[in-house]
Amino acid sequence: MTGPRNLESRTKHIKETWGKHCHKMLYMSSVKTDFPTVELNVSEGRENLYWKTIRALQYLHQHHLDEASWFLKADDDTYVVVENLRYILSKLDPEEPLYLGRRFSPFISQGYMSGGAGYVLSKEALRRFVKGFHTGDCTHFSEIEDMALGKCMEKMKVKPVDTRDVKGRQTFHPYPLDHYVIRQLPRRRPWHMIYDYYTPIEGPNCCSDFAVSFHYIYAVQQYVLEYFTYHLRPYGYTYRFRP
Repeated sequence: MTGPRNLESRTKHIKETWGKHCHKMLYMSSVKTDFPTVELNVSEGRENLYWKTIRALQYLHQHHLDEASWFLKADDDTYVVVENLRYILSKLDPEEPLYLGRRFSPFISQGYMSGGAGYVLSKEALRRFVKGFHTGDCTHFSEIEDMALGKCMEKMKVKPVDTRDVKGRQTFHPYPLDHYVIRQLPRRRPWHMIYDYYTPIEGPNCCSDFAVSFHYIYAVQQYVLEYFTYHLRPYGYTYRFRP
């Protein structure tokens, strides 16, 4: 998800970093450009974010449904470790109605996935989302994009997946790493941890070694994370594969 004013400041840096690791990357905007971007029939602005998501998912369903098994929605300030995402998805069936991300708890009984951390729909979940708007089971009832989409997922019986690793550490993150690794002062817990569906872990053991995403990652930080993820290795250290 992007917009005309963010192409130079944000989106081009995604294209040069983690976007290269995707099987297929589409940049959804309100304007068609040579970047390239897909023009959606929607205005820019936070108040139109859910409309933009609806139109983007409808576009995917119409033009790209048979090109992929899983569909990731990410903002233009999110960093994604695509290989770790593929690892999580490799154990799941895309023909099942599944929905993955950082699970929040309020407002919806089964919870919903954080928009900032990015979320994934299986092929069947995408089908059901589009069907929900045809049947009227899903509507644009709120400007809060991730919560509204989560309500549609619940109505269409799309199941949320627990994306924590075997140690209970989170893989999708709606904030940069420092918000989790460093215990925040004062002791008052930040809102995103209050919203967590599962009891959050703070400190050095907060996050999975196979983390998938971090949000609010801009320009320079995209390249820093790309370097740390794909190039930096401690000499003489043998890593034990334990997701």
